[in-house]
Amino acid sequence: MTNPNNTQPRFLLREIAHRAMLDRGLFPDFPAQAIAELNRIAGPASSSTGVDHDLRSLLWCSIDNDDSRDLDQLSVAESLPAAATKILVAIADVDAVVKKQSALDDHARQNTTSVYTVAAVFPMLPEKLSTDLTSLNLNADRIAIVIEMVFAADGSLQASDIYPALVRNRAKLAYNGVAAWLDAKGPIPPAVGAIAGLDENIRLQDRVAQKLKSVRHELGALDLETVEARPVFVGDELKDLAASGQNRAMDLIENFMVAANGVVAKYLASKKSPSMRRVVRTPKNWDRIVALAAERGSKLPIQPDAKALEQFLVSAKSTDPLRFADLSLSVVKLLGAGEYVLQIPGQNAPGHFALAVKDYAHSTAPNRRFPDIITQRLLKAAMAGTAPPYSNAELDSLAKHCTENEDAAKKVERQVEKSAAAMLLESRLGEQFDGIVTGASDKGTWVRIFRPPVEGKLSRGFDDTQVGQTLRVRLVHTDVQRGFIDFERVI
Repeated sequence: MTNPNNTQPRFLLREIAHRAMLDRGLFPDFPAQAIAELNRIAGPASSSTGVDHDLRSLLWCSIDNDDSRDLDQLSVAESLPAAATKILVAIADVDAVVKKQSALDDHARQNTTSVYTVAAVFPMLPEKLSTDLTSLNLNADRIAIVIEMVFAADGSLQASDIYPALVRNRAKLAYNGVAAWLDAKGPIPPAVGAIAGLDENIRLQDRVAQKLKSVRHELGALDLETVEARPVFVGDELKDLAASGQNRAMDLIENFMVAANGVVAKYLASKKSPSMRRVVRTPKNWDRIVALAAERGSKLPIQPDAKALEQFLVSAKSTDPLRFADLSLSVVKLLGAGEYVLQIPGQNAPGHFALAVKDYAHSTAPNRRFPDIITQRLLKAAMAGTAPPYSNAELDSLAKHCTENEDAAKKVERQVEKSAAAMLLESRLGEQFDGIVTGASDKGTWVRIFRPPVEGKLSRGFDDTQVGQTLRVRLVHTDVQRGFIDFERVI
C-alpha cells in the first residue's frame, strides 16, 4: 500500500472514517460537556425504583455478533399448555441512565446512531455506557423493559404485555457459534453447555422463531440475501474481506425483534400515544421490479404485491443461488430506503412493505439507535399514564432527522468499506478475477468479483454486458482515499 506516513491500515481507515463522518454532519468525538457528565455517572441505574418484577432466575441469554459488546437485548422462552410458548425479550433501559436533554442525550440525538465502520465503531453513546453501564452484560444485574409475548402453536400472537423488570444475562453467545450448533454443523457453544437447561431453551426459542418466520413469509415478508464483506484484520493489518450472510441464529433474533417491535407499536397505539414508526412504503418503482422478474422468466402483478414478490424471490433463489445476492440487492434498491415517521393515534399507518407488517416501531436497540431511546421514553410514559415526553411536532422533526442521519451513517460505512476493498486490492493491479455484473446505468457498469467479494466499476469493455452476466476482469486502478476500484473486461 502506498503510505508515505507508514500509517497502519486500520488507523488509516479510521482516519478516512473520521473525516467521512465530519463531511456528512456526524460527530465522531464526544464533546467535553458529555464526557464530564459521563464521569459523574458512578454505576448502572438503581434497581430499587419502579421495578416490580425480578426475573434474574430465568435462563436469559444474549445472541449477537462475535465482537459485539453493546448488548441491547436478551431473550428466553417458556413452554405453556396447548403447545403455546411464552417468549420474553428484555431491552436495556438506557433512559434510566441517559436522561432527556442531558449532554449525553444531546450527542445521541445529533448522531442518532452508532456508526459501524470496518476499522472502528463510533458509538452513539460512550463505551462506559453502551458496553457497560447500559449494556445487558454477562452476569450483571440490570433494569430492562421486558416485552412478553405468548404465541400459539401456529405462530399467532395470543397475548402480550410490557413491563420493567430486573434481569441477568446468563450466557453471552455469538451468532456463528449458535447457528453452527443449531444446524448440527458445529459443537454446542461452551457457554450453553455450562448452564443446565439452556440448550433446550435456545432450541425452543429457535422453533418458535422458525414458525414466526414461516408465518411472516406467508404474509409476504421478503426473503432477501445480500452479500456483506467483513474485514479480516491480523493485528492492524488488513488481510482479507470475507463474505458473510444471514444464518439461523440471526433469524432467531430478527424474528423476535420484529415481533417485539410490533407489540411495542400496538401497545403505544392502545394507550393513545404518538409513536415513531419505522416504515418502508409501497414501492414507487414496482414497474422496474416487475421488469426485473420478467427478465428471469417470471410474471408479477401490475400492482405492488408483497406475497407475489416473495414467491418470485424464493423461486429465484432455488433456481440461481449464485446470482441471488445480486438480485436481492437490486430489489432492495428498488424498494426504497426505510424511514422514520410520526404515527398519530387513530391515523392509518404506512406499514413496512419488506417485513409485511403494519405496526412497527424501532425499540430493541437503544444503545445503538436514538429512535429506540425515544420509543423507550414514550413507553415509560404510556405505562405510567403520564403525558408523552415529546410533542407531535418534536416527533415529526426527530423522525426526519433520524432518517437523514441514518442514511448519512450508512454512506460513511459504505465509503470506508470501499476504501478497505481498495486497500486490499491495491497490490494486485494487473491480476485477473472472475466476477458478475451487478449494475448498469448512465453512471456506469459495476461488477463484483467473487474472491474477495469486492465491487468496482467496469471502466472498459462494458458494451453489451447485462446485469447478472459472469465475466473475467482485470484490476486496473485503485484509490484508497476515495474508495475507487476499476476493472476492465478481459476479452
